[in-house]
Amino acid sequence: MSKWVTVWGNATSVAERRPENYAKNITLRYPVKCAFGGNCLRLHFSNFCGTEPVTLTRVSVAPAVSDREINLKDAAVITFGGRESVTIGAGEEVFSDEISFRVKPLGSISVSIYLENFTLMRSAVVIKGPLSRGFFSLGDCTLSSVLPLEQTRTTDVFYFLTGIDLLTDDDKRAVICYGDSITAQSWADYFALECMNDPYNTTSVIRRAASGTRILREYKCITYESYGLCGKHRFEREISTVSGADSVIIQQGINDIIHPVGTEINPFRPMSDLPDLNALEEGYNYYIDVAKKHGLEIYAGTLLPIYGWRTYAPFREELRGGFNEWLRSLNGIAGCIDFDKALSSGLAFADGMDSGDHLHPSERAYALMAKLAFKATKKEN
Repeated sequence: MSKWVTVWGNATSVAERRPENYAKNITLRYPVKCAFGGNCLRLHFSNFCGTEPVTLTRVSVAPAVSDREINLKDAAVITFGGRESVTIGAGEEVFSDEISFRVKPLGSISVSIYLENFTLMRSAVVIKGPLSRGFFSLGDCTLSSVLPLEQTRTTDVFYFLTGIDLLTDDDKRAVICYGDSITAQSWADYFALECMNDPYNTTSVIRRAASGTRILREYKCITYESYGLCGKHRFEREISTVSGADSVIIQQGINDIIHPVGTEINPFRPMSDLPDLNALEEGYNYYIDVAKKHGLEIYAGTLLPIYGWRTYAPFREELRGGFNEWLRSLNGIAGCIDFDKALSSGLAFADGMDSGDHLHPSERAYALMAKLAFKATKKEN
């Protein structure tokens, strides 16, 4: 085994600002199912969106017995330059030391992070799906076999941990799913499960998605700062930190179209933020250029229906349709995954494909998106 491949990963974005913005004396535990095995690992932590340093007092990794339980006998404490504790400066990222740690194919591990002192809980991302659930407990539980039921809650917010790399076989690789809330929800997890169900699987699925994000704009107010960074401030950093990646699926652009409503309605959403088709294309071409620079094949995902969404308007539909036609005709990329064609009927979602808000797909639709992504990106053995 001689190749580092990211086996699990998520974006680093901005957590929603609340009065209770700091945490103290808690343990975060994140169970992770691994697409393939390895004999050595390293962890990647990010405080990229933080405005002050954060200290991880102790981090451990162990085979997962269940969601809350670990195999303590095979647990290991993670070190950073030989030390158990690490301080990550504002805007900075760190990799842990490499440790010998055997992970079985399709095995599950848990990463536990103890925060002893007051810690700004800002660098985080909210994700959902069958493989995406974390926990937090009171006190130091990094070396507790079972999280205490009375002092533990589930969370879908993933703080600081942004990647797990395995030293694995040369035929293994990662596929990146990049986007906004649609990708931060379930289809990336279903895609990972499609890969795992393949007996000859060599692929991990790494999600780099944050809700509310746009290709061209980002908000400068605390009301919407959790909607994250624009493409030029996140894309290259997020794809370049995925070890062993050879492909990226980009499904983004709908928020550029639906967010602007005019300052008379919302002072933070001027109509001047609405791009024309040329501007969207230029933003997307930036993604293509950066992805190619990093040696990645690009798969373009078409934008999904918005008919019935609260800001729907014919001019937005025209922009969405024009952008999708441009994506379908793109040359010089690996392919277009036509999510829109598969999930829509006319202007709207097809029956059973709408979550109910007329913007996000249903779980059934997410599962279908996963099958399309798996078929498009599968490498022949």
